[in-house]
Amino acid sequence: MILFPAIDLIAGKVVRLERGDREHMKVYSDDPAAVARSFAEQGATWVHVVDLSAALEEDEGAREANTRAIEAICAVEGLSVDIGGGVRSLARIDELAALGCKRIALGTVLVREPGFAEVAARAFGGLLVADVAARDGEVKVNGWREGVSRSVEDVVGELSSLGFKHLVFTDIARDGMQTGIDAEAYRRVAQVAGFPVVASGGISSLDDIRALAAAGPEAIEGAITGRALYEGAFNLAEALAAAEGGEA
Repeated sequence: MILFPAIDLIAGKVVRLERGDREHMKVYSDDPAAVARSFAEQGATWVHVVDLSAALEEDEGAREANTRAIEAICAVEGLSVDIGGGVRSLARIDELAALGCKRIALGTVLVREPGFAEVAARAFGGLLVADVAARDGEVKVNGWREGVSRSVEDVVGELSSLGFKHLVFTDIARDGMQTGIDAEAYRRVAQVAGFPVVASGGISSLDDIRALAAAGPEAIEGAITGRALYEGAFNLAEALAAAEGGEA
């Protein structure tokens, strides 16, 4: 199972939000590339980066600072970058690919512009990832601020036909809260999608990571961990060992 340590960016700084709420933000670093290098030095091969300034439609200065940070993270040797947040045009996909991102997630446009999402998925193939977030079974978009009156099953069930083969699924109610994960929920989502998911939201312990790994590669491709890692619930070496099914 791939373990993705997370770097969430606002105005070029590494932050974490609680349940996606901009009003509940904690800043962990003003040097995202240094954080990424630290992850690589500890054995990570992937990092999950979220451009929150783009997702939340912040000002141009904040978004440009994030783009510079993404470029610096992509330059870290030995680390592949999975990027999401506010990707809503072919031009932005091209820009992120040119920076060196190895996976690029589409979220809001999956629901708002499924025609565009399908064209993009066909054009960029395995480079693109579907990014679906939900609270209480309802999909949320635009930085998780808006509901769309569509269920997880409805949206996820369309992904294969749109051409997607990778999916990050976030349980918003658990994200940034260190409340533990619901492994069975991810199994259900993978079954609906027809391919394994990357689990995001709520990891609070090594046992959570082990439970996801134990679900098997047909259900879980990877897991994203953020706040628990930054706040010392475990270290990255322990998390990577747990993801591989080893003892930490």
